[in-house]
Amino acid sequence: MSVTVLVPVYQALDDLERCLAALDRTLPVGARVLLADDASPDAAVPALLERFVAQTRLRVRVVRREANLGFVGNVNRGFAECAPDDVILLNSDTVPAPGWYEAMRACAASDARIGTITPWSNNAEICSFPELCRAAPVPSEADAARIARATMSAGAGEYPELPTGVGFCMFVRRAMLDAIGDFDQATFGRGYGEENDLCLRGAGHGWRNVLCAAAYVAHRGGASFGPTGHHAGGENLARLVARYPHYNAQVAEFILRDPLAPLRERIAASLDAAAQPPANGEDGHQGELFPSP
Repeated sequence: MSVTVLVPVYQALDDLERCLAALDRTLPVGARVLLADDASPDAAVPALLERFVAQTRLRVRVVRREANLGFVGNVNRGFAECAPDDVILLNSDTVPAPGWYEAMRACAASDARIGTITPWSNNAEICSFPELCRAAPVPSEADAARIARATMSAGAGEYPELPTGVGFCMFVRRAMLDAIGDFDQATFGRGYGEENDLCLRGAGHGWRNVLCAAAYVAHRGGASFGPTGHHAGGENLARLVARYPHYNAQVAEFILRDPLAPLRERIAASLDAAAQPPANGEDGHQGELFPSP
């Protein structure tokens, strides 16, 4: 199973630099990456991409759109350019933590009917840690690595069902794309709702949307969204609900039931245990990752 990490790029130079550095730290040597620059007007963006290609250990390809296509158009073009590989769609404002790539690949290999996979994050709505649907600050590199170790310890082999994937970082199986098509640009335009539609179309054809409970990817995020990942009252949310009338109720039921709570509790317990001083009495406490207000 070959995988390409697809990073849609538009402006946001500082975020992009952090994301690229994290990819270089966390991906295995020779891993495939496609950086799709959607005609960023800032000349520093393509310059950064060129420098990254020149120094990275990874197998990186850069494409630059002649004109801005918008997020959906850029990603759909990228899906085609990554063929025949499976794809991990990764926002440029993310910072993957150690082990994320291997954990997501292991998840995909566990069941050929898994269509999408989402990792934990500080800011991922229903896949947020430590609190459901509440964004936490982006952790430092050291703290993200500690959380990643805790997720690997507490969540190995756990792939619970989700009502939808979350698009900040989402594995998408090529066989599902071949079967149902890519993002619906005609309906969702430049973005918001397209990943939910893809996940729901996939589920309607028997594909699974799951959480990889052993993977963690930090996410800065932009504007504030509701649990469904859309601007409140936005036209694209209305289009999504018109197509899937039970979607809001399905997401609300998931949030109310909160089936991921035991996993979050195990991860928090693993973090707490790792933060305790060693038995010999030396002070090994690192401080709380998520201090109480």
